[in-house]
Amino acid sequence: MRAEEKRGAVGRSIPRLEGRAKVTGRAEYVHNLRLPGMLYGKIARSTIAHGRIKRIDVAAAQAVEGVHRVVTGADIRALIPDPHYGPAFHDQPILALDKVRYAGEPVAVVLASDPHVAEEAAGLVDVQYEALPAVYDEVEAMTSKAIVHEVLKPAGTFPDLKHFQGRKNTNVALDFRLRRGDAEAALKKADRVFEHTFRTQQVLHVPLEPFVSAAEPGDGTLTIHTASQSPSFVRTEIARLLEWPESKVRVKVPYLGGGFGAKLYIKLEALVAALALLVRRPVKISLTMEEQFYTLTKHAATLRIKSGVAKDGRVTARLCEVWWNGGAYADIGPRITQKSGFTAPGPYDIEHVHIDSYALYTNLPPAGALRGFGIPQLVWAYEGHTDMIARELKMDPVEFRRKNILRDGRPQATGTVMQDAAIDKVLERVAARMDWGKPFDRGSGTVRRGRGVVIGFKAVIAPTTSVAIVNLYADGSCALYCSTVDMGQGSDTAMAQIVAEILGIPIESITVVHPDTEVTPYDMATLGSRSTYHMGNAVRRAAEDARDKLLALAREVGVSVETTPIAEVFRRKYGMQAGNIIGSGSFIPTYMPMDHDTGQTANATPFWMVGATGAEVEVDTETGRVRVTRLVNVADVGTPINPAIVESQLSGAAIMQLGFTMSEKMEFSAGQCTNASLAQYKIPGLLDVPEGMENEAVDAEQKGGPFGAKGVGETGTFGVSPAIANAIDDAVGVRLTSLPLTAEAVYRALRAKQGNPLKD
Repeated sequence: MRAEEKRGAVGRSIPRLEGRAKVTGRAEYVHNLRLPGMLYGKIARSTIAHGRIKRIDVAAAQAVEGVHRVVTGADIRALIPDPHYGPAFHDQPILALDKVRYAGEPVAVVLASDPHVAEEAAGLVDVQYEALPAVYDEVEAMTSKAIVHEVLKPAGTFPDLKHFQGRKNTNVALDFRLRRGDAEAALKKADRVFEHTFRTQQVLHVPLEPFVSAAEPGDGTLTIHTASQSPSFVRTEIARLLEWPESKVRVKVPYLGGGFGAKLYIKLEALVAALALLVRRPVKISLTMEEQFYTLTKHAATLRIKSGVAKDGRVTARLCEVWWNGGAYADIGPRITQKSGFTAPGPYDIEHVHIDSYALYTNLPPAGALRGFGIPQLVWAYEGHTDMIARELKMDPVEFRRKNILRDGRPQATGTVMQDAAIDKVLERVAARMDWGKPFDRGSGTVRRGRGVVIGFKAVIAPTTSVAIVNLYADGSCALYCSTVDMGQGSDTAMAQIVAEILGIPIESITVVHPDTEVTPYDMATLGSRSTYHMGNAVRRAAEDARDKLLALAREVGVSVETTPIAEVFRRKYGMQAGNIIGSGSFIPTYMPMDHDTGQTANATPFWMVGATGAEVEVDTETGRVRVTRLVNVADVGTPINPAIVESQLSGAAIMQLGFTMSEKMEFSAGQCTNASLAQYKIPGLLDVPEGMENEAVDAEQKGGPFGAKGVGETGTFGVSPAIANAIDDAVGVRLTSLPLTAEAVYRALRAKQGNPLKD
């Protein structure tokens, strides 16, 4: 029976609950919020990448008619003695204090009733600096004498981050190491040794709703309205900064116009909170598209991989070094360094593994989570490396992967045994969808065609906690209270389907209450494709608790819920339409911390995300232009809660990664971003999307997941970049090891191959 033909709610492609509100323009967004007496804030930003602040002159800005106040870091410090925040280290000031660490860092804020007045005045804030040496490259940051942070204060917020220390007088925020077997000895014994270095660039999330937050002071309380993926964390961190009880801080989140990891942890929330308390009026800050470029980026990375291979094609040893460019502030970069770093060997069964993964500070805008949490950077390297080895050995790339693939029941590099990870299934299915064993049209003349296949995987983040409440009303309808943020991924619908399935009620009768820390219970954050598994389990338990209480009530009044409407059960009990049943549920998966010295653990993750990508390209050898004609994404998502949402998630992820692969790159000159606009920073348009775009979820089950499901939001990002690079190599015999894969980069490689390289 097809999923769409099932009678229950789970497994059906039910239309999104919020669809009508969004297409009619009735959906609530913070950008539309207006509060009585509200002031607008506009930010004056640093013009240099690294320097000590000698003087801030706000007189000209304050003199502009309509300006209410100009606020600097000194004003913030008078309110909050230690105004630093961050999920890994408390390293980022609300406004720059003694020095600035990147070009574009907030230095002052102008407040006015008219945002245009505030913007004009912000341009008049005069800051004098003593320039300091700067460092921009992640590898150079390892030994640079330019030190971004002299002292690091670990946040200690999350259990798996409590060991973070950082190295004093260096730019290393975290150095993670993993050792399994003896990689150095195995490399010496290997029949062949291959070594390659890959690089990825700094790119941007570009949600079409830029960052926006508003704060509303009350009588000893504070309400924050924000476009955030982590309202529970925002409440905790703001309360810590203010030294208030959490009960005095309320965080409300409506719909988000995209997030992709950008709107995690603290972004504008601490700033608007401090401003609102200073002026005792509501304050709102809405960033422009340009200002997104100065707020958070994706980690650029340099990756070196060295592999030992036996005569039969088995990979016997792998050594990996990864340098992550974290920018001026750590954000969640150290967690990426650790959690993604241990997957650097790839989804392969390798006995001897040696990994060093470094989170580095530089004088660029901060880097943090971006759809994939570091995994696309790693897959770019290890799957390019894999194809290069296969070609050197004259082995078919798919066959080479089959020989080395990591299968269920075998330990990953951490020692954690792989379970419910359909790596073999996605590889075989993408090969079948690509007709890999059949003849392929290679093109003719100046246009050549090629194809590539890759696989990638990710360990979901752990440990994290989710809590949910189901309120069953006396008329048989219900409300679901959870702090998962629907930012376009369809989580409201998926969670409502779980409730509808368990309670046996129509999904139309379920209201999903948007995150509001005063009414919705704790959730660590909406990130890392964890919501379906973590919050889905919490929601399932809450619905089961409500169901069990309903069954008990039915027994008490002498009826059966199989034959009696829920509303009648309540009427039998209370004599009228009255009463509620409250079900609650929480979920935190098991986890075993990694050994500090070896990175070994028996339980690194609750589940593995697995994806494969196949690409077909056409390359114009006269111009270097690459056209992706076909992109096939095959994923292990367990058993889908909503198949249509799964398909759109895979499409969206792949298209986003396509932009990072072919065109997107933040350009810098002396630390200044020189293409901070959508006119110059090119995200994919409709004409860039391949004509052949195919998505499929293999038949699988995630044991322990709600109804066998697990997350999917990032899976489609894993393999796009290396699949296209492998296809280019297949078409014209040139290997690109740095992103993006622009026409110029391909043309330069073609000229170099011909022995006639272009001069710079």
